[in-house]
Amino acid sequence: MDSEQAPVIECLKYSKRVMLKTILRRSDGGVGLIGQRVVIGGWVKSSREIRLIQPVTPHSVPAQEVVSTKDVTCSEVLQSRIPLLRSIMKVFGAGEYRVREKINVVCQPQPSVSILQVSDGSCVASLQVLVESALATPCQVMATGTCLLIEGMLQQPSLQGKHIIELHTEKILHLGLVDQSNYPLSKKRLPLESLRDCSHFRPRTTTVASIMQIHNALTWATHRFFQDQGFLHVQLPILTSTDSEGFSEKFVVTTLLNKGKNYDQISSTENAVVSVEAIRASIKEKYKKVEELNRTNSNKEALFAAQQDLKKTQELVSQLETRQKANSGVTIETRKFDFTKDFFARQTHLTVSGRLHLESQACGLGNVYSFGPRFQAVKSESKKSLAETWMVDVEMAFSELEDAMECAIDFLKFVCKRISEGCMEDLQFILKRIDKKVMERLQLTLSSSFERISYAEAIEVLRHAAGKRFQGKIEFGVSLTEEHESYLVDEIYKKPVIIYNHPKGLGPFYVHLNDDGMTVATFDVVLPKVGTVIRGSQSEERFNMLSSRMEELGLQKQQYEWYLDLRRHGSVKTSGFSLMLEPLVLYATGLNDVKDVVPFPRSFGRANN
Repeated sequence: MDSEQAPVIECLKYSKRVMLKTILRRSDGGVGLIGQRVVIGGWVKSSREIRLIQPVTPHSVPAQEVVSTKDVTCSEVLQSRIPLLRSIMKVFGAGEYRVREKINVVCQPQPSVSILQVSDGSCVASLQVLVESALATPCQVMATGTCLLIEGMLQQPSLQGKHIIELHTEKILHLGLVDQSNYPLSKKRLPLESLRDCSHFRPRTTTVASIMQIHNALTWATHRFFQDQGFLHVQLPILTSTDSEGFSEKFVVTTLLNKGKNYDQISSTENAVVSVEAIRASIKEKYKKVEELNRTNSNKEALFAAQQDLKKTQELVSQLETRQKANSGVTIETRKFDFTKDFFARQTHLTVSGRLHLESQACGLGNVYSFGPRFQAVKSESKKSLAETWMVDVEMAFSELEDAMECAIDFLKFVCKRISEGCMEDLQFILKRIDKKVMERLQLTLSSSFERISYAEAIEVLRHAAGKRFQGKIEFGVSLTEEHESYLVDEIYKKPVIIYNHPKGLGPFYVHLNDDGMTVATFDVVLPKVGTVIRGSQSEERFNMLSSRMEELGLQKQQYEWYLDLRRHGSVKTSGFSLMLEPLVLYATGLNDVKDVVPFPRSFGRANN
């Protein structure tokens, strides 16, 4: 028995196939697996066909039609096709020829080999696959986007190129064909903006697949960090009647629209007004995009897709304007909801933050965290704004502001290290195609100490910025903008910055009031390129102070009785923070728009798929 055994290729348990990363991410690139038979599945990234040279031979003639056992000659073929020539041949004594009733001379289709680059999304690299024409019918063109499940043998490349291994197909187990005239993806790279209109196909591109791999790594690292630190994961409600952050733009949840004959009209009118405003603004951008693609003439598929998108958008505006005119007699002011007759018997909305509910869990379980969707109905077209975002909410009992800041720093360093170590192939692809500084930023987060400055100190630094003019006044009490944050982290400190102790008017009602009576125990973690990714605070544990703050802001206490109970019965100091996941993905990928780092983005004026 051979001392060296063939390496075992691990198959997926529930689909009986081998992931391509199992082959291509080996240290030898898969060379050690040559000679192994595998089943792989994926989608064709690109394809080309090579015609094989083979002499044309006639089909065999049926037995009942054969009169002579001789091979068919050119002379016989000519005589069978041209009777006059046969008569002349007889006159000159060419010999008796016994005519066949039928001779078929049919050329067989020229054999070919399709050379495919197949990807299954598990890694950046694709596997070269060879498929002989005999394995597929002539109508089955394996163009870009074709889905394949094939069995074959791993071999050394038969053609010169960058690949060091290829798969020779023996069986096609599944073949999902593509309607090439309507398939939005082409061989050439499409702009990310174009891909937003076909979110269901985006994962088939290498760029989006790499983004999703990093997104997944961040999610996994988040759970790993908090589990390793002894935190308990709890689920929080998406539907709530409590306003935790003071936002006025919330998504109201109601069933009353189905109970009055005029509510549908009112809703349609309001939506039409909002949609028309958003879509009119987007038409200008779409028109500029068409002009740019038309001018460069570099990608006909992208130009056609952009033209169709512009046309559909213009038609949509026309339809909404018509509907708006038809419902012009119904005013928004006539809408009056009696929420006592609603499903929950009170006004309910989609949650903006989970901190209040999470605090109740921390008051009995200790250190807890939650990972889930949060919603804001902010009518913004900012590249960093989404209506539906995913947040990590963290709350720690017997904890103060300094503890929360330390936890936030440790968390960011942990996830950046995990990405650097576990997503190297995807980061190398991003380094080459998207952002050459992505690795530098991750290393900066790992190696540097975060600069900690108070809000008052930040204002002073910005006031004395030499040769720099900011939009708006810089004075105590104003909210720092992206421009301010960018200047602090990119120009002044050149590393991550924590800004703490904001003015009382900028913090939520539940945060701890500092001894100066002017500031509250809050902090923001600001990273280069993306700005604020974490907002944290220490909660107000004193009942009287919390109650006074609620009265000052005009909040209805009956909605918060359950929260006040936490101060009436066994109050404890707690602190925590909320991490916005999408900006962190931007930080790790170098992209500029959050709509490109989530599978199905929901933003102002857009809710595709």
